[in-house]
Amino acid sequence: MKLTIPSNAEKILHILEENGYEAYVVGGCVRDSILGRAPDDWDITTSASPEQVKELFHRTVDTGLQHGTVTVLMDKEGYEVTTYRVDGDYEDGRHPKQVMFTSSLEEDLKRRDFTINAMAYHPVRGLVDLFHGMEDMQAKIIRCVGDPMERFHEDALRILRAVRFSAQLGFTIEKETKNGIRALAPNLKCVSAERIQTELVKLLASPHPDYLRVAYETGITKEFLPEFDRCMETEQNTPHHCYTVGEHILHSMMLIRPDKVLRLTMLLHDIAKPVMRKTDESGRDHFKMHATEGEKMAKTILRRLKFDNDTISKVTRLIRYHDDRPMPEMRSVRHAVNRIGEELFPLYLEVQKADMLAQSEYRREEKAARLQGVTECYHRVLEQKQCVSLKTLAVTGRDLISAGYKPGPELGEILKEMLDHVLEYPQDNDREKLLALLKER
Repeated sequence: MKLTIPSNAEKILHILEENGYEAYVVGGCVRDSILGRAPDDWDITTSASPEQVKELFHRTVDTGLQHGTVTVLMDKEGYEVTTYRVDGDYEDGRHPKQVMFTSSLEEDLKRRDFTINAMAYHPVRGLVDLFHGMEDMQAKIIRCVGDPMERFHEDALRILRAVRFSAQLGFTIEKETKNGIRALAPNLKCVSAERIQTELVKLLASPHPDYLRVAYETGITKEFLPEFDRCMETEQNTPHHCYTVGEHILHSMMLIRPDKVLRLTMLLHDIAKPVMRKTDESGRDHFKMHATEGEKMAKTILRRLKFDNDTISKVTRLIRYHDDRPMPEMRSVRHAVNRIGEELFPLYLEVQKADMLAQSEYRREEKAARLQGVTECYHRVLEQKQCVSLKTLAVTGRDLISAGYKPGPELGEILKEMLDHVLEYPQDNDREKLLALLKER
């Protein structure tokens, strides 16, 4: 097997080898190259110690010397070069207490998580595949290297990584590996929220965000997203739906593009339905105010998972308005854009479409026609450059001060009144006209 690797990576291998050391590209870059995917980075493993690596290359960064890693800089690109190593005991369920360097490539590959990530490659010697990673790739299987219980005991994050890789690659998780996940999922309590967030986002942004179902079935989500488990267990006895809340969420994520904010919005848009569910005398379920409560719950969840404020703000606002249904007419749409926000309104339209398509066929044609009409009105608002916020209002606070108004809260109230007027009468968004109307007022 011949893989194409970057010339700089090959140069690093050559320099290490001509100085008497072994060296291979290793791990994810090998896996992705075999699968025809473009690797994000190229990692190198070697028998040289970190000090020996630093002696051979002029420009290096001490990335993680305690773990044997030095980043070698070549033409402004960094390549992580890590010494063959054997991990000591894992005491915190995440990190080895100590790392011992070894001269054996086999020992280094043996400590890796999954067979598809435990392959090494050299341009001359070819592929080193001691744990049948190629077979598992051909069978589309995620399998632990060695004993799954040992691998997951060592590092609990591997539990979530298994599902993430399966979602990214469309692979299934091998039976014993899945059993290990199910048995040790509670160990995810040892993993920081930041690391869980990273894996969750990669899973959600993958071609198969619905593989979160596997995380539920194996007890993973119970540890960091128990609210989702309740969704999976909540029926929706209403003609508008044909799935449980959780299955509706999974289908809706598949129906929207793989953008972080959009996928998180779909994950959490109905998160409050289990707590807001009410069943009437006829047995029909209602979920009134679930969007408002969902906004609060989503904020709590996203903060718990250490998401940044910008992501939290966008996702929770989209959740708050995901059920907002303006009429397909210009006035109604202008008010909706003002209410939801100019930046978020295009995303809101995508959320509404995915939400609708993940429901039952009940009144589908009517719902689709309304949404199409709203979308067309929105594009006309843009084309006609109609004012929908203070940002494009023809009058500013300075104009009011020049007209004799004193700075203070009253200015804001006057500007809001002017905006309300322009939302009703877009043709009046003219400085002189608005100031004249103000005088009449």
